[in-house]
Amino acid sequence: MNSATVRNLLVRGMLAGLAAGVLALIAAYFLGEPSVDSAISFEGHHAHEHEVEVVSRSLQSTAGLATGVLVYGVAFGGIAALGFCFALGRVGRFGPRATALLLSGAALLAVYVVPFLKYPANPPSVGDPDTIGKRTTLYFLMMVLSVLLAVAATLLGKRLAPRLGTWYATVVAVAAFALVTGLAYAFLPVVNEVPEHFPATLLWRFRLSALAIQTVLWAGFGLVFGELAERLLNPRPATARETGQAVAASH
Repeated sequence: MNSATVRNLLVRGMLAGLAAGVLALIAAYFLGEPSVDSAISFEGHHAHEHEVEVVSRSLQSTAGLATGVLVYGVAFGGIAALGFCFALGRVGRFGPRATALLLSGAALLAVYVVPFLKYPANPPSVGDPDTIGKRTTLYFLMMVLSVLLAVAATLLGKRLAPRLGTWYATVVAVAAFALVTGLAYAFLPVVNEVPEHFPATLLWRFRLSALAIQTVLWAGFGLVFGELAERLLNPRPATARETGQAVAASH
């Protein structure tokens, strides 16, 4: 794959990330924001002193939300596009569409789901402000570890495929990934800072909406980028009718 093709795929990846970000923004506004509002209301009722609001809630839930989600989508879209350039043809005999969807699913699993299961997202009023640095470090450590384990599992599967066959090599690779991830879950510190009287239903709704938003983002990216990559790498041949029209126009 030459540099021009990589550049074109990078641009398409960023555009697909922007489109997926729009879909995720809609999901975040309708699924996530109601839970955030409820959590802020809970925090306000239980706060001992009134805090000055530096940025209005309406600005946070509109312009702030849109900026964060769209920038996130574009950035990860570009990174995923570069990953696609490396993965195409190396992870199996898949076309551009299938490779894009496979990559999106793997990214969702490694970048978000695996760290989420160990350190799930929390709404406002959940968590000690004094431990935010520690919690952030643990989350990113789990995310980096998950990505490295996913890459290692893929390489292990390819290494074992000639001897075990694709099916059994995949089973062994997935089992190895799950085993090492389980060990990481067991040895990394547990973080549980949910207030005693915080509504369990609200916490569940918030975490479920956070997972849904990421699923929408990565599924949307996989579908949009897969289509754009397919059109770039496997352009549709001109039909006989289009060829005839072009010849007639030239005369």
